Amino acid sequence: MAEFTQTITVRCPRCGGRDIIKRGAHGDKQTFGCKSCSRRFFQSDETLDGRAKQIGAAVNMYYDGLSYKRVAENIGEIFDRSEPSKRSIYQWVRKYTDKALRAMQEYPAHTGNEWVADESTVDVGGKKMWNWNVMDSRSRYILASYLSPDRDETAATEVMRRARLNSATIPKRIKTDGLRSYGPAIDHAFGGEVEHIVSVGLRDELNNNMSERLQGSFRERTKTLRGLQSRKSGQQFLDGWVLNFNMFREHDGIGDKTPAEVAKVFPPFNDWEDLARPKARAFTARGDFKRRRGF
Repeated sequence: MAEFTQTITVRCPRCGGRDIIKRGAHGDKQTFGCKSCSRRFFQSDETLDGRAKQIGAAVNMYYDGLSYKRVAENIGEIFDRSEPSKRSIYQWVRKYTDKALRAMQEYPAHTGNEWVADESTVDVGGKKMWNWNVMDSRSRYILASYLSPDRDETAATEVMRRARLNSATIPKRIKTDGLRSYGPAIDHAFGGEVEHIVSVGLRDELNNNMSERLQGSFRERTKTLRGLQSRKSGQQFLDGWVLNFNMFREHDGIGDKTPAEVAKVFPPFNDWEDLARPKARAFTARGDFKRRRGF
């Protein structure tokens, strides 16, 4: 099992200041004083950097493949604290994933001339469902991942619609494995402007190139989907997993960069920890930020 280590920078829980001095101890707890606002406090998971690092580490470990139980155990070991509950880990994952997804709506990908689309079966809560994916060939950026009970035109149209919304550019062509539903779906989403290419044996080609990384990585988390009880919870997981894949995972096939870097997607956060900082507004939509600032 991979080892996780974290360094905690003590910051004031009131003002966020870093000009901190030690002020003795209370029992077995170190006491600190903030020279900026005179606040005294204990070092704990409530200090700004400490809590953000714990949340960031927890969300990252979850999307890297650990269960809620294992994540909680690791947080207790890494930060020398009592284990958070599995419910707390779940709430962290949901809260900060939702914030990141809202922020990403303002940062569409700049894609290349070719996309690839693929679909595969997954088990969600004991039920067979279809996972539809659209990926940009050049950047490996996943533009859409959609969970559907059916392998039909309606589902194909929905995944193409989502991919179009998440891209700042329109491709010249989209490659598929020849499923009939793709043709009408592509025409509906792009108004006939995009060529639909059907290649003989495309599934083998995809599995040996772009889509192999996507489907291979996705299979790492199929156990998680089997444990989820509904299509809704399955889609929530997919949305977060895709964001983590695009934003925070480097790939050797694109020069050890993230898909987001290649697709020129640069939201104002660098990792899950950034999103968890109480003073950070990286996840806040521009309109909401202006309202908070009184503009």
